[in-house]
Amino acid sequence: MSVHPDPAPPVGSRGIDEILAAARSRLTRLDAPAAAAAQRDGALLVDIRPVAQRAAHGGIPGALIVERNVLEWRFDPRSDARLPQAGRYDLPVVVFCQEGYTSSLAAAALQELGLHRATDLTGGYAAWQAAGLPVTA
Repeated sequence: MSVHPDPAPPVGSRGIDEILAAARSRLTRLDAPAAAAAQRDGALLVDIRPVAQRAAHGGIPGALIVERNVLEWRFDPRSDARLPQAGRYDLPVVVFCQEGYTSSLAAAALQELGLHRATDLTGGYAAWQAAGLPVTA
């Protein structure tokens, strides 16, 4: 028996491009200089990249590393697994990934938890690095 993909998507389903656009429509995304300014003003910069990407590309000084698979548990103020910094809903959080796609979905998920100031870094770590902002090896 061979498996063939369905020719038409299920009724009511959305493709990833539509899901991403919906997530971004709720965010006030920050470019790299604005994200750096937000960090200086007390926002948490959160690196959700897997360890292999961080090892290959470097990091942002002062960024909090919280891999994507545990992000909601670490930032939900109601969660027993939350980080010490994540005890309030008005916490300014700027999520970043390598190029700024996964971070949009992650920031929207944090907003769904009630963290209304959560957003992401447009272009991700690559944009930060291209802007000449500080990085770690």
